[in-house]
Amino acid sequence: MADMAEPSVQAIDLTKRYGQFTALSKLNLKIEGSKCVGFLGPNGAGKTTTLKIFTDMIRPSEGKALINGIDVHRQKKKALENCGALIETPEIYPSLTAKEALIMIAEIKGIPRKKREREAESALSRVKMRAWADKTVGKFSKGMKQRINVAAALLGDPEVILLDEPTSGLDPRGMSEVRDIIKNLKRENKLIFLSSHLLNEVSEICDEVAMINHGKLLAYGKIEDIVKKFSKESTNIVEVSFSRPLANSVLHKIRGINGVSKVERSGQTDLNINVKGGIPGQEKLLSRLVSMKCGVIGFKPASSALEETYLNLFKEVT
Repeated sequence: MADMAEPSVQAIDLTKRYGQFTALSKLNLKIEGSKCVGFLGPNGAGKTTTLKIFTDMIRPSEGKALINGIDVHRQKKKALENCGALIETPEIYPSLTAKEALIMIAEIKGIPRKKREREAESALSRVKMRAWADKTVGKFSKGMKQRINVAAALLGDPEVILLDEPTSGLDPRGMSEVRDIIKNLKRENKLIFLSSHLLNEVSEICDEVAMINHGKLLAYGKIEDIVKKFSKESTNIVEVSFSRPLANSVLHKIRGINGVSKVERSGQTDLNINVKGGIPGQEKLLSRLVSMKCGVIGFKPASSALEETYLNLFKEVT
């Protein structure tokens, strides 16, 4: 049996003008495969405009928005049938229960009547809200409401998911809950396109980033490649997590590893390590740490590295 085509999102010369103001200017971006891609840029850069065009909430002035190769404007129903979206923060009728709200949205999405309740229950399970299925939404916290909004985007089990700043306005617990949901979705072979202005969030959950400003794409690629390309220094910062606190003698050994220029504690069991040599240098560092048997359980580019790159890039183009 032939392999199914990979999920994809593509902008072709996507342009949106409001009178004299250009919100998007010939945006070209193609994302393919099962991954989570962060969509970064300052306020007003064109992120929400792009996502609204991909869901046909607004029409482009020029160009095309394709989901799985299908033009959203010309074949809206077909393009969006395998796409879930959370754009801005929609309000849910407060008098409805969580399950009733999702069944209503399932009906609007065209899910057959016999499947609606099962789809609603499945979506509630995926956002860990089954216990609240029969409670009215009006009694929910903001974080719980957002989890229901994410559940609505998951109805029909879409392979492409568009999220516009899904943790915006939430308290730390609510943000953590929504991020955990997105991390779980990554394991389900979906393409997640996530707009955000929170660099630590993008570093934590995304595989790649697309950076946009004044409606134009500045960079797209793997986070570590973007950091390497646009960072002012050849040194990269990696965030390493350990299963237990490290003794000073172990810290001393880490500081002595070839290529390591700086080691800082960022928590009881976390270090930020400055390492030279780009990706090969990071690979050697990880190999050396594992060989030391010091309990490495996490290794990733630190959010500060992406932040430095972001600030450098946008300082140059602003």
